[in-house]
Amino acid sequence: MKTMPTIATLALIGGGLAAGPAAAEVTRFETISAEMPALQGRSFGTRGRAEKITGRATIALDPADPRNAVIADIALSPRNAEGRVEATADVVLLRPERPNGLLLVEIPNRGRKLIGPLVEGSATEASGRLEQADDAGRGFLLAQGYTLAWIGWQGDIAPHDGRAGAGMGIRLPVLAGVTGPSREEWSFENTQSPVEAPLTWPAAELDPAKARLTVRAKPEDPRATPPGLSFRFLDAKRIAITRPAGFDGSALYELSYTARDPAVMGLGLAAIRDVATFLRHDASDRNPLAARGRSTIDRAVGFGISQSGRVLRDLLYLGLNEDEQGRMVFDGMMPHIAGSRRSFTNARFAQPGRNPGPHLDRYYPADQFPFAYATTTDALTGRRDGLFLRCRLSNTCPKLMHVDSEYELWGSRGALVTTDTRGADLGQPPEVRVYMVTGAPHFANPDAKTATDPACALPVSPLHAGAASRALLTALDSWVTDGVAPPASRYPSRADGTLGAPAHLYPPIPGLPYTGLYNPAEWVEPGNPPVVRGTYPLLLPKVGPDGNTLAGIRLPLIEAPRATYTAWNPTRGTAAGTLCNQKGGVLPFAATKAAADAAHDPRPSLEERYPEPNAYAAAVKAAADRMVAERTLLPADAAEMAKEADEGRLAR
Repeated sequence: MKTMPTIATLALIGGGLAAGPAAAEVTRFETISAEMPALQGRSFGTRGRAEKITGRATIALDPADPRNAVIADIALSPRNAEGRVEATADVVLLRPERPNGLLLVEIPNRGRKLIGPLVEGSATEASGRLEQADDAGRGFLLAQGYTLAWIGWQGDIAPHDGRAGAGMGIRLPVLAGVTGPSREEWSFENTQSPVEAPLTWPAAELDPAKARLTVRAKPEDPRATPPGLSFRFLDAKRIAITRPAGFDGSALYELSYTARDPAVMGLGLAAIRDVATFLRHDASDRNPLAARGRSTIDRAVGFGISQSGRVLRDLLYLGLNEDEQGRMVFDGMMPHIAGSRRSFTNARFAQPGRNPGPHLDRYYPADQFPFAYATTTDALTGRRDGLFLRCRLSNTCPKLMHVDSEYELWGSRGALVTTDTRGADLGQPPEVRVYMVTGAPHFANPDAKTATDPACALPVSPLHAGAASRALLTALDSWVTDGVAPPASRYPSRADGTLGAPAHLYPPIPGLPYTGLYNPAEWVEPGNPPVVRGTYPLLLPKVGPDGNTLAGIRLPLIEAPRATYTAWNPTRGTAAGTLCNQKGGVLPFAATKAAADAAHDPRPSLEERYPEPNAYAAAVKAAADRMVAERTLLPADAAEMAKEADEGRLAR
């Protein structure tokens, strides 16, 4: 169906919508397009067809409101005629004809919608497009009756330009003329010289003598300025680097310089708060989800994947789950694959796209104390804090299900969610459950198969967390809606002996290159450059005799294994001695006992594990049935896995 202008759009063309009352968090909602039916008229069971709305929401914050004081530089921000600070966020809504009243807000990841690839099994480009019938993948979310919303929040993502599948961003006020220190880090994965590099923030001066460029092979190495290293400014947002001899493509180049004109990036977090609460509560005709003088939404869940899960943890930590009227914004939250990290968003010259990994970006302030939901004392600094501290004071703590892949324990310091900074076991607040999808890499494609990657020592793991995510999201809905307690936490812990020191975790399995690599947890003192002042103990998940991890949500691929599935994978070639970023590994079992004996492989072979023709399919079905009973797998997914195993199609 051709998208037609809505009444709201025509009103804007004719002179604009009237602003809301002075106290409104969202003062203007511009509907750019509305499509009904969307997705080529596809129907989602009893919930009917879907409507898609693309728009922009303008928020106006009172800088004197104590609830907004936490936003960095809001006091310096330009103000409108009413003395408020404005920002305009991209918004996309997708709802069925007969919604169930739950608003599911996915925080975009670098402008992208990722809940489709995770939950619906759709391709990333399809999830971003949401035009064709198949773009909704399984159709699970709409069939449940959820109203889906995406709210642009990241200020260094270009706002939506109208193209299908374009990213989602936000227009933020800029502090013109303000200058200060900023830092860039690059690893180019090639040896081209000279090489151009972008700057996040414009340079205040274009004299290379007033900036410093260094190079080092590994994050922990001293910063060096060897002969042959130089750079020049191409303009205020780009430099050209001439590279020295003796460094491969993985070398880290770091520029410290004086930047100018920062945007007020923390307003992006306020936009999530304010647009979500507007969609939930506003009963006027400005709200596209309102009908007949009332909102169609009575509860809301915040969902974020990777960077966006970290942003949800920021939102919680900063007290932004309370709106300007003191109401709870999200009744439930599900940060997915966030580990113990947050984001580098609410700061002057912030860089929210930074992702501290095993090699690149390690010292950006996106993974500093507090790590846990419970309030604890930092053993290195003496600070006492926790992610639930502020919401506890305002009685706005959500029901929260923290879901990690196993990779997060290796690459994102996940154990600090369940241990304190001395490594002791840490209980969770009553509103929190923590889960780990055993053996899962950070994020696998829905159709992934075991495959080689030239950068990784082991074949790359295909384990996808979609089935577990559907079950846990269903449980969160029941928890929020009906007060039904979700499955107990399933995460490695000191208490049950499934979390231990990195050394000697694995039995001696031939071909398994375990050397205890992991991304360390460090106290980094901010600066230009930053300085490491201490290290926190980091524990890792223990494994069984076959090399598969004992704790967590063990999908049938792990419970009825044909291989060892690791959530870590060493690099080979460049950046040697670090983890292959966000990748897991696979080491198949020997086919026969004779082959296992010849290789001195202590793991039972496939013929020993599954001696009868139907033994493997039976083991998968039994594992899936156990998970259904535990509510960590939905019956439809269990039946699908059993069928795939019977037909030899289960991902391996």
